[in-house]
Amino acid sequence: MDSPFMRIVAEGVAASGIRVARFEFPYMRRRRETGRRGAPDAPAVLLQSWREAIAELGGPDRLVIGGKSMGGRIASMVADEAAVRGLICLGYPFHPPGDPTKTRTKHLQTLTTPALIVQGERDSFGGREEVARYKLSREIRMEWIGDGDHSFKPRRSSGRTEAENLREAIELVVSFVRRRD
Repeated sequence: MDSPFMRIVAEGVAASGIRVARFEFPYMRRRRETGRRGAPDAPAVLLQSWREAIAELGGPDRLVIGGKSMGGRIASMVADEAAVRGLICLGYPFHPPGDPTKTRTKHLQTLTTPALIVQGERDSFGGREEVARYKLSREIRMEWIGDGDHSFKPRRSSGRTEAENLREAIELVVSFVRRRD
């Protein structure tokens, strides 16, 4: 929750006047406390962590939930059940890097929650050309960050900067959230 990417995005969205709350999954908390890497928690634990976060924030009525990579994926798996106002996924992990045959999209086909997925064009978890072939719910709005990787970082040769790409992502998030009010 306090990676440079998450800090920049959270602070950028909050600077627009939108309340931002962050939390971390239990396995990330353990990593922080012990300094040791470990496997992510079981899916049931991750899903329950989102449910608890939603309840702690006062329920779903005015919440737009989301996250980066796996955090966004797990949020997408509880969004309909929780009846939140919206969903934002930054760098959605459509498949493991190098294995586009193992898609993580089945639940995205029937998603009813209005959603924004902001994805780097070169994301190794699902780039523009791959994602164009997926069947996704009409409630999902895809936005592409020019020459961005999984964290929206562009190649130097693109003429874009990481700061520009992050600003663009923040603007997309702010615009999406404001339309949910």
